[in-house]
Amino acid sequence: MTPGQRELFDAAVAAQANSYSPYSHYKVGAAIRTAAGTVFAACNVENAAYPQSNCAEASAIVMMVAAGEREITEVLTVCDGERIGTCCGGCRQRIREFADLTTPIYACGPDGMRAVFTLDELLPHSFGPEHLL
Repeated sequence: MTPGQRELFDAAVAAQANSYSPYSHYKVGAAIRTAAGTVFAACNVENAAYPQSNCAEASAIVMMVAAGEREITEVLTVCDGERIGTCCGGCRQRIREFADLTTPIYACGPDGMRAVFTLDELLPHSFGPEHLL
């Protein structure tokens, strides 16, 4: 991992430790870096009414927007388990709103980096803000 990726990983792991996931028991931490270099990290927060749950990536994006930033340059997620965990479809679309198609998305486990994707690889032929111009 590069020092920048390590910074994102450490932030995501710290956020993952605070995950509220009593139903799925699937803890997720996410960290995003903005064009200004700021890192925002968050965890998933579940709710007994499942549709009311928040994904880690979505929460980090909300924090970014609340801080006045609008451009994502990197995304890193940390998930437990043997399989590579990637952003859900809803979060892929949320990332698409604020990132370009070449934005790297690092999929990590507790042991470190497991895979790297571009946003376009995870969300091909996507619909973005430019479609509404």
